[in-house]
Amino acid sequence: MDPQTLPDKELQLYNAIKNRYTVAFEPFRIREHELRLLKLTDLEQILGGKDPLKDVSTFPFWIRLWEAAIVLSEFIAGTPCEPGTTLLELGAGLGAPGLTAAKVGYQVTLSDYEDMIIDFERINAAASRLENVDCLMLDWLNPPPDMMRFDVILGAEILFREEFFQPLLNVLGKALKPGGVVYLAHDIKRRSLEPFLKMAEKDYRIAASQRKLKSFGGDKIILLNRLQPRH
Repeated sequence: MDPQTLPDKELQLYNAIKNRYTVAFEPFRIREHELRLLKLTDLEQILGGKDPLKDVSTFPFWIRLWEAAIVLSEFIAGTPCEPGTTLLELGAGLGAPGLTAAKVGYQVTLSDYEDMIIDFERINAAASRLENVDCLMLDWLNPPPDMMRFDVILGAEILFREEFFQPLLNVLGKALKPGGVVYLAHDIKRRSLEPFLKMAEKDYRIAASQRKLKSFGGDKIILLNRLQPRH
């Protein structure tokens, strides 16, 4: 797409990012919906020489469109949406699942924890011609006391660090409306998934299904979990 077609505010954000990093818009299509996602094309510019294989916690996970995010986007694209249904994506990164939900008709809030990530989300929403999207800076360790509640909460590949499991559960407790539902998507090989679900099951009824996604590195099995409050 032509970045010059962005609204003024998002164009300013785009130009600021482009002055620091090599970026490009890429189309992302789910069913009949097409998004435009701004992505970094030179990861070394942000890795700064760090080897993510030595310390996975230092890898900026948000820069990649993970297979789990694709599966979650496909799932939410096929989920009926009543008018006015609110949806929060946690650790949204590039925002593909949340933006897909906005295409379907959800009133969407994308959240993450860094200014630059939020800037990418705002640009991607504008590039995808979506006006029913807000962006929220959200620190799971210090969520706002008056946090808005949502009908649906999404998360794709957000369970990387065990010390954030309880803060994440706290955020879910604050942000989910009574009767709401949480959908999480992760690579089935993600070792942190099982311990998190064991922590969550005391407060949530948990269902699971698997999706297979073909990729260049071989088929990926993505586990899609539905969490519904017990009370």
